[in-house]
Amino acid sequence: MSAQPYRTLAGPHRHDALIQQSEFLAFADRADTPEDAHAWVQRLRQQRPDATHVCWAYQIGPAYRFHDDGEPGGTAGAPMLRAIQGQGLDHVVVAVVRYYGGVKLGTGGLARAYGGTAAECLRTAPQLEVRPRLPVTLEVPFDQVSAAYHLLGQLDAVRGEEQYGPAGLRMALQLEPEQIAPFRKALQDATRGQAQLLEGTPPPPG
Repeated sequence: MSAQPYRTLAGPHRHDALIQQSEFLAFADRADTPEDAHAWVQRLRQQRPDATHVCWAYQIGPAYRFHDDGEPGGTAGAPMLRAIQGQGLDHVVVAVVRYYGGVKLGTGGLARAYGGTAAECLRTAPQLEVRPRLPVTLEVPFDQVSAAYHLLGQLDAVRGEEQYGPAGLRMALQLEPEQIAPFRKALQDATRGQAQLLEGTPPPPG
């Protein structure tokens, strides 16, 4: 997983448009894996079995896909993907459900309708910044555990499994990238160099 922060959606969002008598209903949400995105699209299809088209796109890190669902190639999914990328979003899936109203829009009109409806849905959706954390392992002798816990209490750390062995305490942590170096230095100072902060998750006991 990349340690770089990214902007995504804080939750599901919807935007509706009526264009040349066709309804374009845009839905968007956060998706952290391609499997999540495909499952989300499938649920939407099941909820809208009478739709003329359900076109979609997602961007999840380096992974992206889009689908025109029977519309002319390049008129639906690709403009929707550009809408995601144009707003600098990641870990996002968007779909536009179309109910045909009897007026043909042409390829340019379709691209504007799908891309524009998706873009407006994303623009008006609540967003948040995600700062991925990195796994590290804290190793500290028993007589320095209280000092380590004191430092952890001042830190926004996600604590994982704790293992006790002959040498002391071993704890799995998840820290934001910029927290690691200052915490390592503070840990060295507080424990007189006896504690270690190692990259990665601890091996299983035994």
